[in-house]
Amino acid sequence: MKKIILNNFGDEQEMKFIDGDAQKPIDNQVLIKHMAIGVNFIDIYQRTGLYPLNLPSRLGLEASGIVEEIGEKVEEFKKGDRVCYCNGPLGAYATHNIVPENLLLHLPDEIEFETVASSLLKGVTAYFLMHDIYKVGKDDTIIFHAAAGGVGSIASGWAKSLGATVIGTVGSDEKINYAKSNGCDHVVNINKESFKDVALKITDNEGVSVVYDSIGKDTLIDSMDSLRKRGLLVSFGNASGVPDPINILDLMKKGSLFITRPTLFDYVKTREQLVNASEKYFDVLKSGHVKIDVQQKFTLEEVGKAHSDMSNRKTVGTTVLVP
Repeated sequence: MKKIILNNFGDEQEMKFIDGDAQKPIDNQVLIKHMAIGVNFIDIYQRTGLYPLNLPSRLGLEASGIVEEIGEKVEEFKKGDRVCYCNGPLGAYATHNIVPENLLLHLPDEIEFETVASSLLKGVTAYFLMHDIYKVGKDDTIIFHAAAGGVGSIASGWAKSLGATVIGTVGSDEKINYAKSNGCDHVVNINKESFKDVALKITDNEGVSVVYDSIGKDTLIDSMDSLRKRGLLVSFGNASGVPDPINILDLMKKGSLFITRPTLFDYVKTREQLVNASEKYFDVLKSGHVKIDVQQKFTLEEVGKAHSDMSNRKTVGTTVLVP
């Protein structure tokens, strides 16, 4: 097998493409031959050390493929099954990986390997953001930052299908039409226009129900100021850096606001939760309300380029590695 290994935290050059020993599953483990591998911001945070790992470490949490071999206690899967996973174990950046049965999912025949590998983590993230943390509905106006990105492009269409009015933000004019095509009613280039001003104008100065902020440091305060009274700020990423500390009294002053900083893995702690979230995502994919656009494809050896383009917000839609 071939795999990526990280010996030191740092830039893209710290990821090394090496030969690895053949793996054999035991007990409830399943050996997967990867057909496609997802690339996510959490991978970048782990590579840089923002989210520390024990080094040396493998990288990657998400992939799709075919079952090549199973352990003697595996019950739900057999050799040849189409499968996918999105919450580990680390090691998706490889031609093969061993995955515990309880983290593995059956992949419906209607969904392509590259589609799910590039989007499953983002899809179940969109699910828990808009169903578990806050139930988005027809009476809501929401802001979703980075609306042309992986999670944003999925969440925009999904929120629109739930009846919400969706304000999306992007970082360039080139991404405006793409965000609109994925379900945004209004799109703001945050490098040219104040999304806060746009949101307040659209809502007659009332503010939006919820802001989903994956950008972080550059947008968090204006995100708070875009909310209605008792609105919710969901901070779930740090693309521009970790936000500055918030004075808790500001939540009161700005309208008795709520704020949360969640991680997906606290919302799919059980197999039942994981299966439910993934099945809901598969359903919305099959319905056509969400369309996955795999715009960037790299070989496994080109993972550094994939990380660089994503970090610099050069990507649109989803990104996949093909082993």
